[in-house]
Amino acid sequence: MKILVTGGAGFIGSAVVRHIIKNTQDSVLNIDKLTYAGNLESLEAIDQSPNYQFSQTDICDREGLNRLFLDFQPDLVMHLAAESHVDRSITGSAAFVETNIMGTYHLLEAARHYWNGLDNNKKEAFRFHHISTDEVYGDLEGTNDLFLETTSYAPSSPYSASKASSDHLVRAWQRTYGLPTIVTNCSNNYGPYHFPEKLIPLVILNALDGKPLPIYGKGNQIRDWLYVEDHAKALYKVVTEGVVGETYNIGGHNEKQNIDVVKTICSILDELKPQANNQPYESLIVFVKDRPGHDLRYAIDASKIAKELGWKPEETFETGIRKTVEWYLSNTTWVEHVKSGEYQTWLTKQY
Repeated sequence: MKILVTGGAGFIGSAVVRHIIKNTQDSVLNIDKLTYAGNLESLEAIDQSPNYQFSQTDICDREGLNRLFLDFQPDLVMHLAAESHVDRSITGSAAFVETNIMGTYHLLEAARHYWNGLDNNKKEAFRFHHISTDEVYGDLEGTNDLFLETTSYAPSSPYSASKASSDHLVRAWQRTYGLPTIVTNCSNNYGPYHFPEKLIPLVILNALDGKPLPIYGKGNQIRDWLYVEDHAKALYKVVTEGVVGETYNIGGHNEKQNIDVVKTICSILDELKPQANNQPYESLIVFVKDRPGHDLRYAIDASKIAKELGWKPEETFETGIRKTVEWYLSNTTWVEHVKSGEYQTWLTKQY
């Protein structure tokens, strides 16, 4: 098959592209604007494959999208391109509205125009898979509930509101125009090639540099952690086997408080790369003012995708976080290149 992937140079997108190229005979066209978090070095393992193509294209460029659809003739679309960091959405929401809402609109229209021109067999097989987040559901504070595919939306941040908007657009294009769409909502991802503005890579790299490890509030926020390579396998299964019009929640079954995540990373680093001063890495933890509107708990019920598509995560949090720390210790060139760029500028402003 031919699969058009948007945002394929990002964290989750690059994992999806690597998975497809390494494990299938499918061809991939990776469309990515290459903003600060887009990194082609994350694709070096597969970028010489004859089944891989890349186009530096903004999903808000409708004419560019039309050309790429006509030239590549995709059978499937996997839409991962998005601005994704909550903190950045608080200080600069316009980019999130532009990319996550308007970009999704332009991609839907380009896909619809292309899909309408296909013959009946290709039209029937075509799929538009929109990859979203559990943050659209809001906060589970004070309950033992889990997010279901039917949970009402209650986004808290400009980021989650923009993703909720894009989810609604995708479903509307299916209902109104018949475009064969599928939506997935995932829990917090972690793993190799993660841009170091998010909690886990930020803590790993700050710790290795002997810098403070900033924890919002008391660190009691709870997240369900999903290893990114498990997520990539789930996404491929959904786009190839999922039912049109359905939503699938994808979670790792790993609820952890942020403070416990950080302490686990510190413990692994104490074992694998102790500080020169012999102090435990936990001594670097500092608690900072909580961010506005911070949700306390997210947790996904992933029983539907397990029952209907046979997917379950392979990594526990314990195995996945060790693999992640080991990857950052072993991939210093990738790390240094990322640290030399906008990450440093942004981090200085925040802390």
